[in-house]
Amino acid sequence: MMIRRILSLLAGSLVSSTALLVHAQGLRPAGPAVVSPQAGTSTQQAADYIVAVVNSEPITNHQVRQETQRLARQIAQAQQPLPDSRTLSAQALERLINERVQLQSARETGIKVDDAAVDEAEQNVARQNQLDLAELHKRLVADGLDRRQFRNNLRDQLILVRLRDREMNQKGRVTDLEIDQYLRELQKMQGALAPDVHIAHVLLALPDEPTAAQLAEAQAKAQRVVERARAGEDFSALAREMSSAPDAVNGGQLGMRPADRYPTLFVDATRDLAVGGIAVVRSGAGLHVLKLLDRRAKGMPASAVEQTLASHILLRLTPQLGEAAAIGKLREFRTRILAGQADFATLARENSLDGSAAQGGELGWASPGQFVPEFEETMSGLAPGQISEPLVSRFGVHLITVKQRRTTQVSQREQREAVRGMLREKKLDEAFVNWAQDLRARAYVEMREPPG
Repeated sequence: MMIRRILSLLAGSLVSSTALLVHAQGLRPAGPAVVSPQAGTSTQQAADYIVAVVNSEPITNHQVRQETQRLARQIAQAQQPLPDSRTLSAQALERLINERVQLQSARETGIKVDDAAVDEAEQNVARQNQLDLAELHKRLVADGLDRRQFRNNLRDQLILVRLRDREMNQKGRVTDLEIDQYLRELQKMQGALAPDVHIAHVLLALPDEPTAAQLAEAQAKAQRVVERARAGEDFSALAREMSSAPDAVNGGQLGMRPADRYPTLFVDATRDLAVGGIAVVRSGAGLHVLKLLDRRAKGMPASAVEQTLASHILLRLTPQLGEAAAIGKLREFRTRILAGQADFATLARENSLDGSAAQGGELGWASPGQFVPEFEETMSGLAPGQISEPLVSRFGVHLITVKQRRTTQVSQREQREAVRGMLREKKLDEAFVNWAQDLRARAYVEMREPPG
């Protein structure tokens, strides 16, 4: 778990119900009042009892059951094998204990979250799931969670983020000496390990025994692909347009993997290419136009990145301009642009409520990870020249167009900073585990009845 990314859990996707939404956020509905097994005779009453006490605060069997269900869904979504029910219940209980200990520590040290921060988090959850607040609250009620409980869950998660940030603040410092040492160790390993490579291809299919005419036609197509790619066209778009391979829908990208897990034909053809270089080879399936997207030593960050030049029009939501109205307005803009009745840059200058408006909405060359996930996902799915449907983000409603893409080499300084980030995340992860274990060890935890 990357500590600095915990807050992003508050903006997860709606799965199949708000109960799953709550799980995806890392949220937990408040447990019911504790009912002693002797207090009533019904099955429901008897099933709810105190399982553990954490520094005088109880955890109930009902809460453990809910957490067990959420944990099971999480494991299933990750396509991991499900432990037996006893192990799963024990894991759920331990998660509840750890969270309870951390929340108590936050309260003792005076960490608070005001209503304005909870309001913002609530709005983010609704926007990320493409709901307005009223619709979100209806979903919550349908799943047995009222707004007060939901906001309490949000507040708890924000408190935990602030606590962890404060505790980890000074523990992720990475020195230049540590970076140098890491790079030296990587150099020693390079001779023994195959580098990782990332290749994309366009397949021009041929029969097993092509005629001279068929081969000539495929070679001419391959040459056109090479020329268009070298002229700056988006290779992913070329693959979607011309490739016969099943991976064409993914832009022909075969993924970052060790070179020895690629076909020898592909490795040999790209061995002497610089990142971004293009080669043509023939296999039993036909002609392949190959593009080397990246090559890196084990443990090294990317030596090249694909950057996107995009523009957007942003309408911020206000009491006077609701989400539906903003979406309608941007749809009208999109229709006018596609019909040739308006210019994207002009509409951005006149209407966008972003700092990029003066530049016609242009955002400059952007590397992966520079924008919020929902914006980047939509932008990445656009070919140059395409215009998105209106997108709702935490900032408002956007209309996005992609102007161009390019592959850019990462400078040595940028690579060192990427290594610094990798080492920092590793340090933070280790420090968090140690801190959480120490906090747990110092807490008074009394185990009562096993969960059932």
